[in-house]
Amino acid sequence: MARFFSSDISTLRPEFGLSAKEAQDILQAKDNLTTNLVLAQQLLSQGVKLLPLRCSEYPAILKRNLSLKHSPPLLYVKGNTELLSKSKVAIVGSRRASNRGIKFAKLMAKRCASEDKVVVSGYAKGVDRIALETALESNGNSIVVLPQGVLTFSSGFKRLHKYILEGQILVVSTYLPQAGWSVGLAMERNVYLYALAEEIYVAEAESKGGTWYGAIDGLKKGRKILIRQAAPEEKCANNELIAKGAIAVDELANMVANRVIQGWLFIPG
Repeated sequence: MARFFSSDISTLRPEFGLSAKEAQDILQAKDNLTTNLVLAQQLLSQGVKLLPLRCSEYPAILKRNLSLKHSPPLLYVKGNTELLSKSKVAIVGSRRASNRGIKFAKLMAKRCASEDKVVVSGYAKGVDRIALETALESNGNSIVVLPQGVLTFSSGFKRLHKYILEGQILVVSTYLPQAGWSVGLAMERNVYLYALAEEIYVAEAESKGGTWYGAIDGLKKGRKILIRQAAPEEKCANNELIAKGAIAVDELANMVANRVIQGWLFIPG
């Protein structure tokens, strides 16, 4: 290790198969070794584990859905990492969901728990938090994807402590440990949240915000987005997303064969 950090770029690149940028980043990190060592000890003392992109525990589904180029190079995780290898379902929606949206989120969370599928949650108020809590209450499992660093999530860790100890939760962050919550990170986080799941269920969406933009991004990338078909009197954007190519499901999450969206009849196939 000492020889590694004492080498110059011309030695590092051919010997370790590094790109010019990787070699330069490593040498730059040498100047911050003391600070990074303190940070590493702090993370270790709090039970946080680091999963680099080439690590065997790094979720393969992220690399499949985002490609290596766009996958986060490092994950900060705390909890049961075995959940990363299980079948995963994202249950997302508005912070101000209606009773219908809440009922759907609870139904899906209970179903995931009964089928041993992991609920992927963004831990936001509304649908995300309801799905998470319902899954845990049903003895299910969840992966919480943070819009901030792990060291700024102390209050959340206190609330989830019991479930982390019991192996029901894994908390994941793609951001620097000291990064605070922000709207920008919350929007960006949704990309990683959706990419961790084999299926994405939208209980209720508004015409703007994280759920909407996350679903649109997922549709562009060919992801499987299933959305609760809204009744005509509902004021939400669910049917707009269905018209853009999402899969319509009913209140029981069954696929809708023939569906009427904004006056048009859609017949699959």
